[in-house]
Amino acid sequence: MISKTIFRQYDIRGIINEDLNSSNSKLIGYFLGLTIKEKNQNTQNPPYIIVGYDVRTHSNMLFEALISGLNQSGCKVLNIGLVATGVNYFASYQEYQINNQTIKPTASIMITGSHNAKKYNGFKITINNEPFFGDELLALYYKILKNQNIEIPNNFDFIKIDAKKLYVDYMLNQFSHLKDFKVPFAIDCGNGVANTVLCEILDKLNLNYLGLHLVPDGEFPNHHPDPTNEENLKDLKTLLKDDCNLGFAYDGDADRIAVLTQKYNIKGDMLALLFSKTMKNPVIIGEVSYSQNVFDELNHKTKTIMDKTGYSNLRLKLKELNADLAAEVSGHIFFNDRYYGFDDAIYATFRVLELLYKGINLDEEIDKLPKVYTSENIEIEVKENQKFLIIKKIEEKLSLVQRGFPIIKDILKIDGLRINFEYGWALIRASNTNALIMTKYEATTYATAMTYKNAVENILNEVISEINSITN
Repeated sequence: MISKTIFRQYDIRGIINEDLNSSNSKLIGYFLGLTIKEKNQNTQNPPYIIVGYDVRTHSNMLFEALISGLNQSGCKVLNIGLVATGVNYFASYQEYQINNQTIKPTASIMITGSHNAKKYNGFKITINNEPFFGDELLALYYKILKNQNIEIPNNFDFIKIDAKKLYVDYMLNQFSHLKDFKVPFAIDCGNGVANTVLCEILDKLNLNYLGLHLVPDGEFPNHHPDPTNEENLKDLKTLLKDDCNLGFAYDGDADRIAVLTQKYNIKGDMLALLFSKTMKNPVIIGEVSYSQNVFDELNHKTKTIMDKTGYSNLRLKLKELNADLAAEVSGHIFFNDRYYGFDDAIYATFRVLELLYKGINLDEEIDKLPKVYTSENIEIEVKENQKFLIIKKIEEKLSLVQRGFPIIKDILKIDGLRINFEYGWALIRASNTNALIMTKYEATTYATAMTYKNAVENILNEVISEINSITN
C-alpha cells in the first residue's frame, strides 16, 4: 500500500523502506511519466526527462526504480548523475544534441532528501520548468493508489549527459569578473552535493576560500545537512576569525544557503534586501515571515510583494510576475535577474561574493536598520487533520479578543495569520509539510515580543484544548 503521507505539499519524500521503496518508486516513475506525456501531447515525442540524484546511500536504488517506471511509460531518461538540485534545474533549461537531433528536456526529477535526516529520500519534480506540487502531487497519488498491482520490469536504459560541465562553464562565464578576487571566505558543504561543482568553480576563479566537509558522503558524518539549525553551523563559525568575515553553508542538495559573518547569521529576507541594492528598480517577492524592517527598507526603492511561504509558491509567483528576485527566510533564493528563476544556493554564493566585489559591506548595511528582536520559528506539534482548523478557530477568537490583549492594527491572511500590533507582529501558520503549527514574533524589544508571544500562545493553547476535547 502506497502511503499518502509521502506526497507532501512541495515534493515526494519519506523514510526509505518504510514509506519509499523500489516498488512504489517504479509506480511513481511510471505514472509521473504518463502525466508528463499528458501535459505535453503537442510537443516532442517521446519526452526527455532530466534525472539527477544526491549523495544518500539509497539514491541509486531509487534512481533505478524511478527510471524503470519512466522507461515503461515511454519517456526517455537523461541521466546527469550525482548533482546539486540547482544543477538539476539548470540542466532542464539547456538543449542537447542526441542522435543528430536538438533535444529540449520536458521535465526534471531530482532524487533527494534535501535537508532531512539520512534515512529520508524523495523526488523534487518540475514539468516544463514549473514545480509539480500541491494538488497535482495528490492527483498522482490517487492514480497510483488505483493501480498498485501493475508489474513494472527493471529497465535501466538512459542517456548520459554532462550537465555539470555545462553548469561550471556557465558560472565561470557569468562571474568571470570575480577572478582573482582575494577577500577570504569559508564554505561548509556538510558532506552534501554542493562540492560536486562548487570547488571547481572557486578554484578556476582563483578565489581565496577555506573548505569544510567537502567530500559528498551520504552518512553525513560531521553534522546534519540543515544550515537553518544553528547547531550545524558550529564548525563553520570556527573559521570566521581574523580577516575571514564571510561563510557559506549548504543543505544536503544545495538549494538552501546560510550566509554568516562574524557578527550575523544573514537570513533570506536580509539577503533579499542586500541583493536589491545592486538592482535597478527591482520587483522583490518576500514571504510572510520576513522582518518588517526588511519590508520597510525594501519599499523605499523596490516594488515588494508579500506571498506564501514555500519554495514552490515563490518560484511560481516569481514567474507569474516576472519579478527579479524571490527569497525565503530559510535560505531558498530565486534569481530571475540574470538567471533562470529557481533556487540555487551555489549561484547565490557568487551573488553574495559579488556584493563584496562591488564594495558592499554586509555588516554595515545590516547595522543601518532599526534594531528589533525577531524570534526563530517556533514549532508546535498538532494532529495533521487539525492544523488548518486551529488557524480558523484562532482567527475567530481574535475577532473577539478582550481588554488586556495587545492592540491589533490589522491581520494579514496571505498564509496563516500575520497579526500586526503597535510595536511588532506575530505569525501563526500551519506547516504545509508537517503536522505543525508555526509561530514567530517580532517587536522593537525582546520584552514586547514576549508579551505578544504570551498573548497569542494563550489563545493557541485554548483553541487546541477545545478541539481536542471535542475529538477525544
